[in-house]
Amino acid sequence: MNPEQARATLRDADCLFSRDAVETAIDRLAERTAAELKDCNPLVLGVMNGGVVLLGGLLTRWSFPMQVDYLHATRYRGGTRGGEQLHWLARPQTPLAGRTVVIVDDILDGGITLDGIHTFCREQGAARVYSIVLVEKDNPQRDPAITVDFAALEVPDRYVFGYGMDYQDYLRNAPGIFAVAGH
Repeated sequence: MNPEQARATLRDADCLFSRDAVETAIDRLAERTAAELKDCNPLVLGVMNGGVVLLGGLLTRWSFPMQVDYLHATRYRGGTRGGEQLHWLARPQTPLAGRTVVIVDDILDGGITLDGIHTFCREQGAARVYSIVLVEKDNPQRDPAITVDFAALEVPDRYVFGYGMDYQDYLRNAPGIFAVAGH
């Protein structure tokens, strides 16, 4: 994909949630999660690159003590379909042992990446692991055992982008959540 194709994709896409609707959903998500996390000194892990927008939104809304780190694990590598194995580009530098760990990511789709990150955190000795995503996709092929603790929004089983989610490495900065036309 090139910039002109990205512009065309955005122009032709269906807007599922406007910027205002997404921001309102993040407000509600921040309130719900703060009630659960405010007293546990969490280690918040942003999943790059998709989780960066939601992470920034939550950090500006949360007012309790926490530490923040990041990780970069992917199955997509710029494509629209994930491979079988999780590819680690960066692991958290903060020790996870004994901590309440909060994974912040963009989407629960098939769940393989998020499940792999969750497993990694438990293997590193995390006392408790929470998962927070911007959107949970209605994916009938996802293993029903793979879930998240908190999701801001639900989307249909379509290819979505915006607010951190990409389409072929573009459009993470789209001003809302969009579905690719014809997908």
